[in-house]
Amino acid sequence: MKLVIQRVTTAKVDVDGKTVGKIDKGFMVLVGITHNDTKETADFLAKKLCNLRVFEDEFGKMNLALKDVGGSLLLISQFTLYADCNGGNRPAFIDAARPEIAEPLYDYFCNKCKENGITVEKGIFGADMKVSLLNDGPVTIIMEK
Repeated sequence: MKLVIQRVTTAKVDVDGKTVGKIDKGFMVLVGITHNDTKETADFLAKKLCNLRVFEDEFGKMNLALKDVGGSLLLISQFTLYADCNGGNRPAFIDAARPEIAEPLYDYFCNKCKENGITVEKGIFGADMKVSLLNDGPVTIIMEK
């Protein structure tokens, strides 16, 4: 499982011209799932993500987590995180889990983040999504297990 985490002041995802998920301060996270990911992988990364301390404290140090700042998550499924570009000019996606495996694990991951006490918004799995955000910092972190 691979996460691309962006600290944002606002983010939203639209599908067919309709906003399906929107947050203010928090993380917009692209979530990629590969073949060998499990619920244990999702548990580990959900806990890590929800406790990631990259918001500034009163001294300007990145020392606060989502809960500390009242932040939220916008979680977007993103199979292209597992693109293999080593061959020709067209990426191969053989490392991305098939939808019948990835979608339940994506939903499980979203629920685990909610269980960590974080407000979670999300996109629609497999949809053509338009994501917009205002990256804060910018702070972008890649997390993988």
